[in-house]
Amino acid sequence: MTRLLIVALGLVVTLNSEPALGENNDATAKNIVFVILDDLRFDGLGFLTPEVQTPNIDQLAAEGVYFSNAVVTTSLCSPSRATILTGLTTQNHRIVDNNDTTEEGLVFFPRYLQEAGYETGFFGKWHMGRANDSPREGFDRWVSFAGQGHYYPVTRSDGSNNLINVDGVHVEQQGYITDELTEYAIDWLENRRDPNKPFFLYLSHKAVHSDAVPAPRHRDQYRDTKFELPETVAITDDYITGKPMWVKNQRNSWHGIDFFYASDRKMTDYLRDYYGALSSVDESIGRLRASLEAARLDDDTVIVFYSDNGFLVGDHGLIDKRNAYEASVKVPMIVYAPGTAEVGKENTTRVRNLDLAPTFLDIAGVAKPAQFEGKSAWPLVTGEKNREAWGEPDFLYQYYWEWSFPMTPTSLAITRGDVKYIQYHGVWDLEELYDLGIDPEETVNRINDPAYYFIRQELREALYAGAANPNGENAIPYTPRLAEGMNLRDRNGPSAAAFPHSWLVQPNRPDKLMGLIPDVPAKKKALDEGRLYMPWLQGPEDE
Repeated sequence: MTRLLIVALGLVVTLNSEPALGENNDATAKNIVFVILDDLRFDGLGFLTPEVQTPNIDQLAAEGVYFSNAVVTTSLCSPSRATILTGLTTQNHRIVDNNDTTEEGLVFFPRYLQEAGYETGFFGKWHMGRANDSPREGFDRWVSFAGQGHYYPVTRSDGSNNLINVDGVHVEQQGYITDELTEYAIDWLENRRDPNKPFFLYLSHKAVHSDAVPAPRHRDQYRDTKFELPETVAITDDYITGKPMWVKNQRNSWHGIDFFYASDRKMTDYLRDYYGALSSVDESIGRLRASLEAARLDDDTVIVFYSDNGFLVGDHGLIDKRNAYEASVKVPMIVYAPGTAEVGKENTTRVRNLDLAPTFLDIAGVAKPAQFEGKSAWPLVTGEKNREAWGEPDFLYQYYWEWSFPMTPTSLAITRGDVKYIQYHGVWDLEELYDLGIDPEETVNRINDPAYYFIRQELREALYAGAANPNGENAIPYTPRLAEGMNLRDRNGPSAAAFPHSWLVQPNRPDKLMGLIPDVPAKKKALDEGRLYMPWLQGPEDE
């Protein structure tokens, strides 16, 4: 009901009035190309990791703005894509996981671009709405496939290949999916759109999602390359004392470094295919830019390069995404805006996927609809505003437990400035608190550090308030369970993690109730003075 109300309000504003001007008042509407990948980690580009070869993407960054703190509010394919398309957070668009959640009642931002005179095209992975590949509202051209799709054509039992939906008509996939999607996109650019209208091209690659498969020409590209895993893959004293039990248990699981995808493959080997698959995307960027230049459209076209979520490759002993750690929530983001953006600039502002829809509308000169929860990052691109003037909001993160991959719990987090607080719902485990300014790798859990006592409580309260829906309700959504889920563990791998050492105590402790008493200033004062804090026994002078 809440979602339908939000969307209905947006429709009233949009359909009963002409599109209003946003912050961008250029007389000529800019064309927009949005290229989004699947599961590309934040540092998985050549200009950030020397072993990786991405010359075209590197050039895009050198000629545009690189956002080094871009993040997603839910690090999972369907919820993140829904946030990008609707301008809503997960608790409001209600596409909470990858398990066939409905799109009913949602409005996607390209519809507003159409109303402003844009011609729009979608090419690639949609991955929402009951694995349905049908054309969606807001797009004049539609090329997509059901679910995850396939890197190569798959022959079915009747001898035909898997299908691609082209404007409502199913055709067989012919070749490597990155190349095929690029062909469709360029064909639309060059031959099938109205040249008198500005355009919005949404190119959504399957790459580099698991199991990553490179094109034949890239299969041996990294054969002799040795990729290094993150330092946090190591089991250190800080890891043992500070990481939650679920993190240690996940090491030996489908999404853990010791048994990833229930195989004995090494991550250092897998990365050869992962980055090999990225090379076709890099070539696609080069081809798109060449097409724009040949049509003399490059100076009037903004290109945004992005990923739907991050990807861990051993960080904290984990792989995949879903959790609230930096390698999961951070994504690569590059904005190329010739004549507008400062060339080769790094911007450290924390921009969320929630901010993309209002940014695209702002580029087009279209006002932000009332239901959008983010803010336009376009003033950051143009240099009109810096990080402080833009007013970086708290970064709230939500991931809701999935029965299909039960090893990651519901994870709720908030980052304010450099301090990140994480709590887990429905599991008996540690909270986490990290000071990213001095510990960007999240190695030291400061949840019980007295120096962070007050900010810890502030963030607990702010997280609860921020995670509420427009009715002020805090509800944990979930979808129907259809099977056991991916519970496999290596029988010869690590066993279950022990409880935190600080939890193991002797019976009959006089302070046994302290964990139930809110962390108010008077409690901190009593602890600092070596006293028990029992509010029902305190006098007025102790308040």
